[in-house]
Amino acid sequence: SGSGHLASFDRSKCEVLNGPTATGQHCPEGWMLHASPGPQFQGVTASGSADFHYYNWVDQFNTLGLGNDVPIVAGTGSDSMLAFLPETGEWIVMRVPFPLGFYTRLVDGRIDDPDAGWKGRGLWATYGTAANWHNEGGREQVPKAVHFQIRPDPLAR
Repeated sequence: SGSGHLASFDRSKCEVLNGPTATGQHCPEGWMLHASPGPQFQGVTASGSADFHYYNWVDQFNTLGLGNDVPIVAGTGSDSMLAFLPETGEWIVMRVPFPLGFYTRLVDGRIDDPDAGWKGRGLWATYGTAANWHNEGGREQVPKAVHFQIRPDPLAR
């Protein structure tokens, strides 16, 4: 966390897979770092972002509608969840609008009705820090749950 990257590992790129020379440090060519979108720290020239990715989760069962096995990253510093599409290298940014102050640590997918299309599925994420009153709303601010859904097109019903 904290580098602004999502790492992936492709074992098929490894030359040595087993045997006495397979030491666990033998396949740097299998690693790939995917820089996440967002602002960069001032004066930093390396790739990545200033966002703090505390938690990641894999949507194994297409609960969001972007496909099976899509990694989801918590954009802790950007009021967002970020989905990474491995086939294209594209990031899908799902942002919670101000003034909610979305700061997630957890996410899970749920399919309530597999026959209802995008309406029957989605991601749920909670947020609530030890000091909720720093968010908009003051001391009355309580933890919340957010439901993310992706429509097939903006006008889908």
